[in-house]
Amino acid sequence: MPDIDNALIVRLLDLAGIGVFALSGALMAVRLRQTLVTAMFFALVTGVGGGSVRDLLIGAPVFWVQDGAIAAVCIAIALVVWITPERWWQGQLLEWADAVGLAAYAVFGTAKALAWGVPPVPALLMGVITGCVGGTIRDILAGVPSIIVRPEIYVTAAALASGLFLLLLWLGAGTAVAAVSGAVAGFALRGAAIRWSLALPAYRGPKA
Repeated sequence: MPDIDNALIVRLLDLAGIGVFALSGALMAVRLRQTLVTAMFFALVTGVGGGSVRDLLIGAPVFWVQDGAIAAVCIAIALVVWITPERWWQGQLLEWADAVGLAAYAVFGTAKALAWGVPPVPALLMGVITGCVGGTIRDILAGVPSIIVRPEIYVTAAALASGLFLLLLWLGAGTAVAAVSGAVAGFALRGAAIRWSLALPAYRGPKA
């Protein structure tokens, strides 16, 4: 039973990351006044982008190609965003949805890399890639400055989620406890950055 519970927790983190990243992609397209087809495309590439790069790097089958329901969920989310009132999606919802996806997907990416025999440090980096690449692709397609080239805390939050997950596993915590704790910590850090505009210091270089 514990193995089933652990697998369920990791699977739920995977679906949460995909769903909210798809939501953030669709919201970006709608805010840019794009077509429904574009919104669906944004939702799909944002939802599966990071995981696709991870799977290619660790030599695993690309996950959404093996599971047709994932693409259907991304497309359905885009349709929901498209047909519902715009006022439902105003404010910082895109940023908060992205924060949830970042934290959940970072942990899941690390867990999957470990399951495929990747050592801990590269597995941590696979988690960061899983959490960050989808949003980066979304921003590039939208023609807006990517979050990873701005000083606000983003990649660091993904690294915290992945790193805490690995640390708790090493200390003997169960997979479920480590996964939830890592995801919550990563989300909390990213949420604090959104709420209070926290940022890492940018390189200034020597003065002329």
